[in-house]
Amino acid sequence: MPTPGFFVLALQLQGSATPAPDSSFNVIDLIADASPVSQAVLAILLIFSVISWAVVISKALVFRRIEQQSATFIDVFRRSSKFSEVQAVCKSLEGSPLVGMFQAGYAELNLQLRQPAAANSPPGVSARPTLKSLTAVDRALLRASSVEVNKLEKRVPFLATTASITPFIGLFGTVWGIMIAFFEIGQQGSTDLAVVAPGIADALIATALGLSAAIPAVYFYNHFTTKVKYYASEMDDFALEFLNIAERNFT
Repeated sequence: MPTPGFFVLALQLQGSATPAPDSSFNVIDLIADASPVSQAVLAILLIFSVISWAVVISKALVFRRIEQQSATFIDVFRRSSKFSEVQAVCKSLEGSPLVGMFQAGYAELNLQLRQPAAANSPPGVSARPTLKSLTAVDRALLRASSVEVNKLEKRVPFLATTASITPFIGLFGTVWGIMIAFFEIGQQGSTDLAVVAPGIADALIATALGLSAAIPAVYFYNHFTTKVKYYASEMDDFALEFLNIAERNFT
């Protein structure tokens, strides 16, 4: 039979089993309780972050395809004995910037080689097609190279914008949140940590989100800029190789 001491012990255990107040960190609640200005700042930072990650993913896929198709195109270009053979595979390798350069140079070559032969050619002898101006071919390749570099750099400057502006937007949100926190302290007339901490935590979220948007943007901007420089150097090398072939065969 249970004794009175048993009931006292049971009541004590039941009281000790009462769950403590939930003091876990919840970012969503802090954002929901933030001021409209702070919420607007966080929304802007989130938009910057989402767009920058979309740019990163799209450019990574584009550059990966460029590497694969450029390697294939260079292999075909060096194994082929005629430019017409290279032209036949260009349709399937349009992702490579080298294809755009080749087509520009090939079009200029055809335009010059289709012009009438010199009048002083011996009668009855078909004149060997020759280039009228190798410099014009060089200009066509240079112009195509500029177009391809502009395509490679498309949307990459947005990462630089994100890296430079989001920390300041986050800092603005932090300053605004601290102002609101101090205003509430003055209204309540208390400097207790329970009163101060939520407002400060809410203010610091903007800085944290700003940095989380800026740091990846800085890294990938530098990474993609290096890639663009490498592809531009590869295009310069291809232009020289194209000109050497044209000079050997058509001058």
